[in-house]
Amino acid sequence: MHLAYTIAPGRGDTDLILFKLAGLLAARGLRCCGTVQINSERADAGPCDMDVQILPDGQVLRISQDLGRGSRGCRLNPAALETAVGLVAASLHQGADVLIVNKFGKHEVEGRGFRSVVADALSDGIPVLVGLNALNLNAFLEFSQGLATGLPCESSVLADWVMASTPRVSTRSEFANSCYGTV
Repeated sequence: MHLAYTIAPGRGDTDLILFKLAGLLAARGLRCCGTVQINSERADAGPCDMDVQILPDGQVLRISQDLGRGSRGCRLNPAALETAVGLVAASLHQGADVLIVNKFGKHEVEGRGFRSVVADALSDGIPVLVGLNALNLNAFLEFSQGLATGLPCESSVLADWVMASTPRVSTRSEFANSCYGTV
């Protein structure tokens, strides 16, 4: 089983690294499946809009809700997240070299979201890379039964892990050399 997670210290940094990594892996011929998050600043200086790009086709879904400037609650749109989950599950069954999940968040902690997609990928022998925030680390470790590998949120380390975990990649040094400095 190949399951890894990464946490970046800065807000939104994990999203940026996973987005760039997915593009690099796709450019190198790997069939990436999953989601990467794109945060867009808002003109009204409110919280950013959150979108996910569905891999590999690039469809973008808005997963945040505009609850107003004074709101303090969770802005995630659960229906949009579940739409993304359904799209990823469908594309996973068409074949993938790696599943990238932008975040194991509140919905996954509560038993929803991408949990079943992650389990399906692992049961099919597809490596899974998950972004986390520190608040959900313990819940993720419980979900993964301690079998997940923690990786630094560094492009070279993540690329090496994906490459080593993906049986279809046959030229390790060529792939690794093309990754460094690009992501």
